[in-house]
Amino acid sequence: MDTIFTSKVERAFFNLSNVSELGTKIPYIVVDNFPNLGLMTSLRFLEWVNENPEGVISLPTGKTPEYFIKYIQFFLQNWNIAKSKEIRSQYGLGDMLKPDLRGLQFVQIDEFYPINPEQHNSFHNYVMKYYINGLGLDVKKAQFINANLIPLVKNKHYSEVFPDATIDLSLRFREPNTYHEKLQQKSIFMIDNWCFNYEQQIRNKGGIGFFLGGIGPDGHIAFNTRGSDHYSTTRLTKTNFETQAVAAGDLGGIEISKTRLVITIGLNTITYNPDAVSIIFAAGEAKADIVKKALESSPNTIYPATVLQRQKNSRFYLTKGAASKLSDSINQYYNDGDWTHAKTEKSIIDLCEKINKYAHHLTIEDLKKDPFTSKIPNLNLNTVQSVIDSIEAKLYKGMQTEDNKLIYHTGPHHDDIMLGIMPYINRQIRSAKNEIHFSVLTSGFTAVTNHFAIEVLRECQSFIRRGKVQMLNYADFFECGYKHKWNKDVYHFLGSVASRNEHGKKRGLCHRVIRSIVGIWGIKDKLHLNFIIEEIILELESSYDGAKNSPKIQEMKGMIREFEEELVWAHFGTPIKNIHHLRLGFYKGDIFTELPEKNRDMLPVLEEFRKYKPSIISLAMDPEGSGPDTHYKVLQAIAGAITEWQKEEDLSHLKIIGYRNVWFKFEPSDADIIVPVSLNSLNVLENSFSESYMSQVKASFPSFEYDGKFNELTQKIWVNQLKQIQLLLGKDFFYENEHPLIRATHGLLYIKELSVDDFILMAKSLEKAIEESPF
Repeated sequence: MDTIFTSKVERAFFNLSNVSELGTKIPYIVVDNFPNLGLMTSLRFLEWVNENPEGVISLPTGKTPEYFIKYIQFFLQNWNIAKSKEIRSQYGLGDMLKPDLRGLQFVQIDEFYPINPEQHNSFHNYVMKYYINGLGLDVKKAQFINANLIPLVKNKHYSEVFPDATIDLSLRFREPNTYHEKLQQKSIFMIDNWCFNYEQQIRNKGGIGFFLGGIGPDGHIAFNTRGSDHYSTTRLTKTNFETQAVAAGDLGGIEISKTRLVITIGLNTITYNPDAVSIIFAAGEAKADIVKKALESSPNTIYPATVLQRQKNSRFYLTKGAASKLSDSINQYYNDGDWTHAKTEKSIIDLCEKINKYAHHLTIEDLKKDPFTSKIPNLNLNTVQSVIDSIEAKLYKGMQTEDNKLIYHTGPHHDDIMLGIMPYINRQIRSAKNEIHFSVLTSGFTAVTNHFAIEVLRECQSFIRRGKVQMLNYADFFECGYKHKWNKDVYHFLGSVASRNEHGKKRGLCHRVIRSIVGIWGIKDKLHLNFIIEEIILELESSYDGAKNSPKIQEMKGMIREFEEELVWAHFGTPIKNIHHLRLGFYKGDIFTELPEKNRDMLPVLEEFRKYKPSIISLAMDPEGSGPDTHYKVLQAIAGAITEWQKEEDLSHLKIIGYRNVWFKFEPSDADIIVPVSLNSLNVLENSFSESYMSQVKASFPSFEYDGKFNELTQKIWVNQLKQIQLLLGKDFFYENEHPLIRATHGLLYIKELSVDDFILMAKSLEKAIEESPF
């Protein structure tokens, strides 16, 4: 591979990757985890800068560059210390002189338009903070996409020309109907001309020399979405739903990102310099499908990243999860190590899907023709039956009930537990012999839009004005009374759900919000309460979409989410004392979530385990750290807590249940338990989600896979998993089965079960990734 990887850094990382073959259209390198992805990318960047001190660079925004930025800052600030030298030496840069970044010419990749460049959620703000100031680049040598400096008709500001931030690109091709539309049309043409000049400036520099970018769920690089012309240049353009869903978190909701345009460099801009180093980096299994298509497809406008096949120095840097569906990775999975029954399961189930054939119709010829089933030792038709038997065993295990257990379910965010394992929990809750706890580890305030909060606060004002909040009249309410009867809020709300009383539901929510405000702001009386509510509304209304809220408003929004979580499990009679809101401190709503700290984040979880001594703990299992990175960091906190707890007690009895939800999915061969999901379970999911998660029913922050509520996507996943297993077991296995629960199955849920020792082994790999990081 030395002829492919001429970079010292790339050779070193490739040799550590254990990848034995590269069958893709573009070379790639795989690392174990998210931090190492940043390490490799940072070292390759510094290596390139050392060779091209005045080169043209274009670097990405978002969450993926977190460790790329942190490692560059670490190396530049600590070039001559032992730890820095040790790391660089491992990857061939031990003797390299410290590079000077001041000669680099920076080019901004893309930006929402219009957007105030001073806003924290603008890409301009990001590149100024993390690249120009953070890395010490020369601002005078940089090219920015700054909406304030893009000229419009009559020198007007974009807020005058596009007052609602909506731009109708049809004005490029039709006659304007009003005077204002005429101004907008002229301004659009001026923006187009500005984009032309931006492109020309890049070309005058010889093109981009070092390009680093992520890849979107539809395969977009920069904002070149699926279907983009491979010869596209810098332009003002629309985006698609997948891109809008990803951008919703930046802009304050899908309602805003659906109407916001973007300015982006084009695919031809990126590849204009044939000798450029162009790197796409991706982490996590959520990116695995699009990474496979981007790397294994011939040039195709459906997969924008295939344009990089033009450049000899283009690369993909991937975590194992992101590379997991590559043909190379699948071949390596089957070829490396001993053959296991999990490999047999995967190969047989995948074969059924590939040739669309039920397992009981598979012939020995089918098995011998397939490159993977043909590897099964002692292959015969009984092999298929062995897989049928093992999957049936997992299914029957998923029907078993738990009794006399203390079960502690954890979730990174509110709704993660429900979307991950609700049908499994349904059966646990039916036994009064079980004691069940639900614990959400973060505040979740970012999921509550300003618009929703304002609506609720206006309702609060209305109820107060009409004298419908009687608790305000209690003599001790503002002193201590607000702390009592929080469970009554839950009971009354669900009573209104039962009676279909929309007014009562709104009143119940307002009661809880008022209690929260009294506690957070230290309210002294009704007059003070009215004043503070109006102050909060004014602050929210004056905030731009996607702005970071003040700490007190964050706490109020988080308490709305906590109330919603209490409502979900109160459907089953769970008391609120069994629903825990840990609010771990690393979760602050920043672009880069802080790493968990032992005292702040791990100890609160450990105290819970010490206090309740659960026999079963469930957790969201994303051990790689990508997608919603809160999942990864919560898993680190839980892993640390269980590791410490094991030092104090014998945990051989403890069972760990790992689940995934809409972000990541298990394969049947990964699962140890398969839970049947009935129509009744799906109805409970739909009703409890829609009635409880009031802030989420409009799906302001949807998955890129589905334009709608998360529970509907969850249902779609479970139904598809049933179809997957039906190809193996046959449909008649379900509708003719003697067991009513099997006959009632219309979806399946995959769960992983781990012993404490297995989980601790996984936890140590998480700890190693953190310990190896120098910051």
